[in-house]
Amino acid sequence: MARQRFSDQVVWITGGGSGIGRELALAFAREGAHVAVSGRRRERLDEVVTEIERLGRRGLAVPCDVTDEDSVHDAVTRVRDAFDRLDVAVANAGFGVAGRFEKLAVEDWRRQMDTNIIGLVATARAALPALRLTRGRLVLIGSVAGEVAMPGSIPYHSSKAAVRSIGLGLAMELHGSGVSCTTIQPGFVESEIGQVDNRGHHDPNRRDPRPRALMWRTEDAARVIVTATHRRRRLHTFTWHGKAIVLLARLSPGLVHFIITRAGGYSRQPDRADRADGDARDRNTG
Repeated sequence: MARQRFSDQVVWITGGGSGIGRELALAFAREGAHVAVSGRRRERLDEVVTEIERLGRRGLAVPCDVTDEDSVHDAVTRVRDAFDRLDVAVANAGFGVAGRFEKLAVEDWRRQMDTNIIGLVATARAALPALRLTRGRLVLIGSVAGEVAMPGSIPYHSSKAAVRSIGLGLAMELHGSGVSCTTIQPGFVESEIGQVDNRGHHDPNRRDPRPRALMWRTEDAARVIVTATHRRRRLHTFTWHGKAIVLLARLSPGLVHFIITRAGGYSRQPDRADRADGDARDRNTG
């Protein structure tokens, strides 16, 4: 039997009740880890814990709202009380605000940043003292959306650009401490993000507008993330289309601008974007 890469280590994942968070919890459990999952939907967390325990590992459901700093600190305390250590913390909680810039309220922006940036920062800050004791691993879930700006979803792309900067800067600050920081930038991956509205509410009947032909299976993405975490990669971008978008945006930003504004029809048909308000995630890159 192959050696389990996280045998008897403790992993804590925010946004762990569905999508990438759920599959990451199961992937880490298969690699020998005990896993704590946090989120706002207790019933979802309990379901994930049941699946973790079926794999022979210990699971823990820790309800937590990442926009509440006290809630995040309490979650870390509960994880350490239950397992006596923390080896990997994954800041995965997030959602996407969509709509034309002039139609979005400042409150929409605040809600986006509170979860995707401030919530991620609160998660990292709460976890780092425990990770220093184990020379552990911090993982920040970003997106290739952080590498390229897109109309119709500027708040989401802006938040993921911030995640990239936070991750790369933190990796430098932690250099030599024994703690690594890995920033993950996926392309399209199966998840519930396309069914979450601008207020962060999940609607299972909402159509996910992202292109199905480019979608990666969540379990495949989880395996890639676990490997990048184990190898302590600083920045890892995946899905072939995600890598292609990042490369094109870096080498020829003018071409990207042309494609989106001309070939994409944005400059000629402004009402097209107006009709897409609330569903602009079909142009998101992660």
